[in-house]
Amino acid sequence: MTAIDWPGLMRAGLHGLRLTSREFWALTPAELQLMLGATHAAAPMDREKLNAMLRAFPDNAKDMSNG
Repeated sequence: MTAIDWPGLMRAGLHGLRLTSREFWALTPAELQLMLGATHAAAPMDREKLNAMLRAFPDNAKDMSNG
């Protein structure tokens, strides 16, 4: 298990983000990570991926109902 760098996180939160100590300690680790810009989220879909998805799953007007 990796040790948590509390001094580094506190510096980033209290000094870098200008959080109060109350705000810092109220954050979840995920919220702090998001505020610091460190996420493991997938990149947004680009035009190439959208076009590939449209080719794989074309809209079919006859399958759509009008309510």
